[in-house]
Amino acid sequence: MAIRKVAVIGGGTMGSGIAHVFALAGYEVKLVEAAKDLLDRAVKNIEGNLSRQAAKSVITAEQKAKALSLLKPCLGLESASDCDLAVEAVPELLALKKDVFSRLDSICPAHAILATNTSSLPVTSLAAATRRPDKVIGMHFMNPV
Repeated sequence: MAIRKVAVIGGGTMGSGIAHVFALAGYEVKLVEAAKDLLDRAVKNIEGNLSRQAAKSVITAEQKAKALSLLKPCLGLESASDCDLAVEAVPELLALKKDVFSRLDSICPAHAILATNTSSLPVTSLAAATRRPDKVIGMHFMNPV
């Protein structure tokens, strides 16, 4: 299965970094947040980081523009309904993460892989909140992503 569309759930430090890297790699990325002010802050952070990379000639202006064109800011988990991969990057609260995984399980297509960026919680506990534990993985990123 090819991964074409990625949803990143949570636009904090890790989520915005993950979305940034996926977009820069050429994936269509839906950055999903629960509130507009948090989403706006995450997009502004990504734009600033891409601008800094372009100013230092780490990436070209064209790469920056392409990454920004692939980034789709979204409110609500329903936005992940057509993704091939959903990467959860919400705060390290087991109940919150289990709720996100349970909801993603009912929203995402059957083929979608559900990933967590947790560094401390058992991935098996999150997988148990779904009907597809075989498609739940740990995909931990360090900061900066």
